[in-house]
Amino acid sequence: MLQIDKLHAYYGKSHVLHGVSLSVGAGEIVALLGRNGSGRSTTAKAVMGLVDATGSLRWKGQEILGKKTYEIAHLGLGYVPEEREIFPKLTVEQNLLLGQKSGRKAGRWSIDDMYQLFPRLGERCAVEAGVMSGGEQQMLTLCRTLMGDPDLIIIDEPTEGLAPKIVEQVGQFLQTLKAKGISVLLIEQKLTIALAVSDRCAVMGHGGIVFTGTPHELRQNPAVGREWLAV
Repeated sequence: MLQIDKLHAYYGKSHVLHGVSLSVGAGEIVALLGRNGSGRSTTAKAVMGLVDATGSLRWKGQEILGKKTYEIAHLGLGYVPEEREIFPKLTVEQNLLLGQKSGRKAGRWSIDDMYQLFPRLGERCAVEAGVMSGGEQQMLTLCRTLMGDPDLIIIDEPTEGLAPKIVEQVGQFLQTLKAKGISVLLIEQKLTIALAVSDRCAVMGHGGIVFTGTPHELRQNPAVGREWLAV
């Protein structure tokens, strides 16, 4: 579905990505691993048209490099940024409604589905998003993106700073996406959850891909972990 080929990305004169090639298939969860600063978030932003990039980004066979972010989103790609970026003065339910794409037929997901995925959001549906905990805001931004009915979601560090119970709920959320046939490019620091939910994983270092394989193959290659993942 998503094919990244020889992708280079830049922040001004800073050359951040150096020929990244990566693919995500239909219904597949691919974990993008690496230390902070390795280029994982920049890869996500490049796919969504948020940074200057060269190379090739093909979505369902269509070249999307150079398209605007809203155009990419309307083609069926969702993005959950690390910063969450909820609307703090709007209620939970209003945030979810904003996630729906206008002018499209009803999608696969309803607000009631979101409340079933994360019952806490249902309990807080009339609360302003800005007063919720970090874990609740993470639930909200995941569900707001899902309300747009994407075929692939790029999720950047969904469990960072969350309590273990919330981390477990996020893991269940990812499994639900997989069961529904939604593809996921997961940027995650916690190896335990990343390897548990992913079909394949790619390790980044110095702006490039240094390893691709299954979670089992990564576990069997401790040298990669020591060189590119250990803190």
